[in-house]
Amino acid sequence: MNRRDFLATASAVAIAPHIDGLPRLFPPRRAADHTLTIAPLKLELAPGKIVRTVAYDGAVPGPLLRLKQGVPVTVDVVNDSDNDEFVHWHGLHIPGDVDGAMEEGSPAIPAHGRRSYTFTPDPAGTRWYHSHQFAGKNFSRSTYTGQFGFLMIDAPGDPARYDQEVFLALHDWDGYITGGDDGFEMVGYRYASINGRLLGAADPIRVREGERVLMRILNASASEAHSLALPGHQFTVQALDGNPVPSAVSVQTLVLNPGERIDAIVEMNSPGVWVLGAVEDKARSSGLGVVVEYAGRQGAPQWTAPANQTWDYRRFELRNIAPASDDAEIVRIPMEIRSVFRGHGDFEHWSINGKVYPNTDVVPLKLGSRYRLVIDNPSTEDHPVHLHRHTFEVTKMGRSATRGVFKDVATVPAKSTAELDFTASSAGKALFHCHLQDHMDAGFMMLFDCR
Repeated sequence: MNRRDFLATASAVAIAPHIDGLPRLFPPRRAADHTLTIAPLKLELAPGKIVRTVAYDGAVPGPLLRLKQGVPVTVDVVNDSDNDEFVHWHGLHIPGDVDGAMEEGSPAIPAHGRRSYTFTPDPAGTRWYHSHQFAGKNFSRSTYTGQFGFLMIDAPGDPARYDQEVFLALHDWDGYITGGDDGFEMVGYRYASINGRLLGAADPIRVREGERVLMRILNASASEAHSLALPGHQFTVQALDGNPVPSAVSVQTLVLNPGERIDAIVEMNSPGVWVLGAVEDKARSSGLGVVVEYAGRQGAPQWTAPANQTWDYRRFELRNIAPASDDAEIVRIPMEIRSVFRGHGDFEHWSINGKVYPNTDVVPLKLGSRYRLVIDNPSTEDHPVHLHRHTFEVTKMGRSATRGVFKDVATVPAKSTAELDFTASSAGKALFHCHLQDHMDAGFMMLFDCR
């Protein structure tokens, strides 16, 4: 008997029901509430346009998992792929061993194996799940693939204030390496989709005049930011990254970096057949769009570029409230983000305070204490930063203080600064990283350790 067989037999004995009156040594395994299967997929983006990818349950996006806040759940994941995998439950405040990141201590789901995740969903709101594996330059791995899906956490007694709910996931496909003007390699894509279909290849979103449609939008791209507009309509933003905003402001354009979500109400008051799509012509012509069709209306879908394309988290802040103080109770954590040249013909590598992961510092935190990430980004690229198992408040963008906007991915603009406040509320290791897959793989990560 080898070591693996011995351990499997020992585990089976340990959890077996009582025998000959002996008590059970461990409690029974919780029955799964949901099962996800990771497997290769030939995805038809449009007739004649097929990409080979990996997905959950043979669909892109994967199944909507609708869970109740505070009610424990078990999700079985079967891995029918040839690679070890991790499923990260993005935006949840759950223990590190089930969060789905190797760096925090989550075990891998072995190739052609399975693993169960048991956790209590919190906080409420639009979350998502996705692969958290290393990809490097392999565009058939991790977030370059179709391994993503919506994770909707419903709060108890939260009434619907809309007539229709629509989930829209943005993604880029068929990645390739291209050269940048600065000598670094970059990632390019041949296609872009909403819910796994190119513009014109999916059934339209069918609406009626006077309806209030809640659009829950996710940018599941590995590395591309996207701007969206719907001609003749406004988006009244309700939540960012699943967290309600203090001021529900209407805008013409939504901007989402990888990992970000926006919940917005659209009043259907402009009858016609329209393109809800990328503001950028290149992304829209690559397929990033979907048709919105009013009842009784026909004809070719119409597109006009929005007049106002500005985007700023501060538009949704608390009004007439003093900015966050710099009092002594908040511990400041300075972070300087810089690119590191590793030679022509390679991706940029990234350092935090002069160190590239896995050589970045592990920052100790005290459970229950308040911290402020003071981020300086002198680089020429935006960075959507994500802190696992926590939510932060955006308290400063550039030189402007702000209050009341809570996120789990916040974009620090190029050649600018940001300050993000959070309470160390989840014990153990918590991973901080840029949500651009190529940046994360090239060293833009560090760990906090909360005790």
